[in-house]
Amino acid sequence: MNTIHNISNFSTTEKTYVTIGTFDGVHFGHQQIIEKLVLEAKKANRKSVLLTFFPHPRMVLQKDNSLELINTIEERAELLKKTGLDYLIIHPFSKEFSRMTALEFVRDILVNQLNISKLIIGYDHHFGKNREGNIVQLTEYSHLYDFTVEEIPAQDIDDVSVSSTKVRRALAEGNIETANNYLGYNFMLTGSVVNGKQLGGTIGYPTANIDVKESYKLIPKTGVYVVKSTIDKKEVFGIMNIGNRPTVDGSYQTIEVHFLDFNGDLYNQNLTIELLYFLRDEEKFSSIETLIVQIKKDEQTARDFIKSKS
Repeated sequence: MNTIHNISNFSTTEKTYVTIGTFDGVHFGHQQIIEKLVLEAKKANRKSVLLTFFPHPRMVLQKDNSLELINTIEERAELLKKTGLDYLIIHPFSKEFSRMTALEFVRDILVNQLNISKLIIGYDHHFGKNREGNIVQLTEYSHLYDFTVEEIPAQDIDDVSVSSTKVRRALAEGNIETANNYLGYNFMLTGSVVNGKQLGGTIGYPTANIDVKESYKLIPKTGVYVVKSTIDKKEVFGIMNIGNRPTVDGSYQTIEVHFLDFNGDLYNQNLTIELLYFLRDEEKFSSIETLIVQIKKDEQTARDFIKSKS
């Protein structure tokens, strides 16, 4: 898959099959649309193209700082690499771009820039200035500019029973296994390892403090999770805490991972943490000693879970 930033950098003499959307989560429902696109493009000897936008339109048009996305744009690109797409185009979304009329979008972007042969879109797709474009206009323009349009029926989407909203709800409630089933992969947090207060090391459980720099990235429910990561090309399991560390009077949220059976310096490394299982809610313990007893219980529960899945 070729990843192209900014549609002006894309050029092809070959006809393309295109889909358009945010595809946040690249969940099972999205995967079905993309799989259909890739298969039909190959059959017709065309190139498959997914056009997405970043920042999310709501961030630009509504200044929505509360927006939480399942994937960072980098995570989304990595997930899409596995789908068999020929091209991923990430176009910068701006107020200027949002002012394009539906006709301008079809003519200038789909036809002139992407050399489109077929467009496959989800049910009730809107585009262009004030979201004025819809399936009716797309069909009209497709006759004018000689391409075909296929809309995924609402029934097909409903049958999948997966949406980004359902995934977000599951993560907010700590139902990580449900979320992972919806996604078709393990939900992940990606960030660099930064210096913390190093309290974990003093109680025998050193932790890597993960700094997720993207403010729009959804952080799941506070609590303790079983996780895994790949470090030096090896799969390493661990226990992760998301929370404010009330036992030691923490005043802000942190993401800390204690890796099991691992010794090594991780500072400044970029890690992807996959969440596997929700162990328990965060608690305030009466003493550090009580906290250590609970962490030992968490470790045993985590090891039992890992063993059951191996």
